[in-house]
Amino acid sequence: MMRANSSPLLQVSDLKVHFPRARTGWLKPPEVVKAVDGVSFEIARGTTLAVVGESGSGKTTTALAVMRLAPMSSGQVTLGGTDLGTLEGEALRQARRRVQIIFQDPFSSLNPRQRAGDAVRAPLDLMNVGTPAQRTERVAELFTQVGLRPEQQQLFPHQFSGGQRQRINIARALATKPDLVVCDEPVSALDVAIRAQILNLLARLQRELGLTYLFISHDMAVVEHLCDEIAVMYLGQIVERAPRRAFFANPLHPYSVALMSAVPTVKGGRERAAQRIRLVGDPPSPIAPPPGCRFAGRCPAAEPACAAELPPLRELTPGHWVRCRRIEVVGGVARPLLFLPKAA
Repeated sequence: MMRANSSPLLQVSDLKVHFPRARTGWLKPPEVVKAVDGVSFEIARGTTLAVVGESGSGKTTTALAVMRLAPMSSGQVTLGGTDLGTLEGEALRQARRRVQIIFQDPFSSLNPRQRAGDAVRAPLDLMNVGTPAQRTERVAELFTQVGLRPEQQQLFPHQFSGGQRQRINIARALATKPDLVVCDEPVSALDVAIRAQILNLLARLQRELGLTYLFISHDMAVVEHLCDEIAVMYLGQIVERAPRRAFFANPLHPYSVALMSAVPTVKGGRERAAQRIRLVGDPPSPIAPPPGCRFAGRCPAAEPACAAELPPLRELTPGHWVRCRRIEVVGGVARPLLFLPKAA
């Protein structure tokens, strides 16, 4: 849970990641994919920010740009006072000790010919952390921390289950004692029964080690279990950002409401299914996004002004930011105007 006096560890300001595409003809201008288009957020030390949205919304590209694994077109990324965007060469390599990633697929993210212990040890060898004896001791400690036996270091990836492989990936990410850990859909490839175990492990490690997580997901139930703050992305932009309790109690942006209406529940499942907001159409192209609100073409509450001008990201109540014109604040309480679902 978020600490009252936590200071920001990660600050991202107006981050843009634009990918140029090859010309499709001599007379046609070059096209640019605006994968991330002006994203700003911060993460308090020891807390978790979830970035959620549909596939193609830009959430993973945002995380990769924070790690300097995707090229930043503009903007600023500051980790603990260090401007990561200005680092190059050896300085960047050393800074990467402070930010590591847990990948989505526990199967493809491990070398099938590399023993588990060597996979966890690799970042320590690559970054020359400690003496060889200290690295050996560190790997054994990490195996114990993630719920594996130290003697399992000698096994190959195919000798582990999916959940155990993800524990190896977590141990590898923690090897250099990073300040920030990027979790890129870390449980989406696992069986439902194993997901809870991995999420509980991540929560326990955060409490014990004071870790800070940037958690990428499309699963709202997972996000509610683990995260302190939510940022909802749509077509390269954040459309809503709020503390976990405020978001799940009162999602405000029409896109957030649509995402929440699709979350399955045991109690009241039929009633919720009947009230579900069904979005029509596909997101616009990130090559030529519309000039106004990027969700306007699919929004059940859009008005003509929505398509004319991009609304700013406004703080409507303390800590709750929304990029939408169709929100009103009455008596200090923000609420969306009536959503009228469009006919399918």
